[in-house]
Amino acid sequence: MQRLKALLPQTRTSLRTLYSQHRAFSAQPNYAVHDDGDSQEQILVEGRVKSRAAILNRPSSLNSLNSSMVARLKRLYDSWEENSDIGFVLMKGSGRAFCSGSDVLRLYHTLNEGNADEAEQFFKTLYSFVYLQGTYLKPHVAILDGITMGCGSGISLPGMFRVVTDKTFFSHPEAQIGFHPDAGASYILSRLPGYLGEYLALTGDKLNGVEMMACGLATHYSLNARLAMLEERLGKLITDEPSVVEASLAQYGDIVYPDKSSVLHRIDTIDRCFSHDTVEEIIEALEKEAVESCDNWCSTALRRIREASPLSLKVILRSIREGRFETLDKCLVREYRISLHGISKNVSSDFFEGVRARMVDKDFAPKWDPPSLKEISEDMVDYYFSPLESELMLPTALREPYM
Repeated sequence: MQRLKALLPQTRTSLRTLYSQHRAFSAQPNYAVHDDGDSQEQILVEGRVKSRAAILNRPSSLNSLNSSMVARLKRLYDSWEENSDIGFVLMKGSGRAFCSGSDVLRLYHTLNEGNADEAEQFFKTLYSFVYLQGTYLKPHVAILDGITMGCGSGISLPGMFRVVTDKTFFSHPEAQIGFHPDAGASYILSRLPGYLGEYLALTGDKLNGVEMMACGLATHYSLNARLAMLEERLGKLITDEPSVVEASLAQYGDIVYPDKSSVLHRIDTIDRCFSHDTVEEIIEALEKEAVESCDNWCSTALRRIREASPLSLKVILRSIREGRFETLDKCLVREYRISLHGISKNVSSDFFEGVRARMVDKDFAPKWDPPSLKEISEDMVDYYFSPLESELMLPTALREPYM
């Protein structure tokens, strides 16, 4: 409980402050249809007096991102940054989601059709946009009203202001489909208090908006019912000053605290179990905790871990641990390697099997390869972190990270 109380004062701090500290987020993956559509219809633009708003507009697919959408976001944000008539930028989603992550089903079909180059370009553009977001020169407001999963966090959390609501849910369920939290997730998750990031990544458990505030992922909390007034207020602003934008966000904000059922009240248990060096040791610690405490939470965490790809679990744990000591650009370069190696089938086809089981056939019975942790060698894990012939190139010499 003392650990939780220590977190609560941070709810108004920026990620810059949170990320400067070395120690001080289960939804199902996206079920998007196989359709790229028109990027101008899928990314809408609203012009304001001194700002612009990008609206993710694939509500039937929970605003999952495809190649054309990411490319349009990158073009828009580049042009808005250079336009002196625009003071700040806002991003939000249509419908009941902010963004459910990448259009994984589209990616699955693209790869099965032999279009590996298209998949590679998708990751390259996505990660480049995340880096742009993390180094953006103008104030940015992301309104995370609804489902925020996978790379939905990567395109929003690196920005200056992150507004959550009573309808917000955040999660990283990638291990359940044989993938890994990407788009800057190893940077973001590794800088959460204690070992909360490892817990969220390995189990796929979710946080609500209040919990995102408490652990520093969000800067402001507003009831969904107040968003229209908040946006109207922002739309009238004639400024490029972060303090002015922040004051308007605070005007419609609420001070909130996690309820008694919040996972944040288990931060000490999470640290005891998820601070270990290997997935095997984490599982052993959870089993011991389950016996000693008779707590159903431990059993649920164990079940989620055992449902995930064993290879993904090992890759994810190492990725987050390395992320603790790396800058955003370094994390993105490493995640790019993991993603391309993960879709190559050179070591395992777990990504394809995970998508098949959860999104295509929907039998929810993936046959992981290797099927158990003990059958995974260090060389197999090392491969995912090995350099590529064509690495991700980011303009680090030209841009200074906001965070």
